[in-house]
Amino acid sequence: MWLHILIFFTTFFIMEFMAWFSHKYIMHGFLWVLHADHHKKDHDSWFERNDAFFIFYAVVSIGCFLLWKFEIFEFGLAIGLGILAYGIAYFFVHDIFIHQRFKLLRNADNRYARAVRRAHKMHHKHIGKSHGECFGMLIVPLKYFKS
Repeated sequence: MWLHILIFFTTFFIMEFMAWFSHKYIMHGFLWVLHADHHKKDHDSWFERNDAFFIFYAVVSIGCFLLWKFEIFEFGLAIGLGILAYGIAYFFVHDIFIHQRFKLLRNADNRYARAVRRAHKMHHKHIGKSHGECFGMLIVPLKYFKS
């Protein structure tokens, strides 16, 4: 039981690295075609091609659940739930809090919230796929905590 909980939290924290890595090298790399609309201010639709990345991680999470369900991999549930929990956190921080796709969490104003917004604003300062910065989501460089 404790090992499963440890694996859940470890997976959650590894997902921050995975988000950073996939954002920097995949979204701003060979799959820029899916991510580019996210860096444009004008959208034709509420949905973006960038939303396809959520589907990818959902499929990985579901795959882990199935590996556990069919008793192929004992830790599939813990890993799948860790990926799911990170996806939910990412959705709340990125899509709701930062980009206001739903008009919630508008009044969140604390040191961490300001740092997350500043870091993401610096990321979106670069419209193209090159010369970006701040590719992570929940772990923010210390320089963004300064006023």
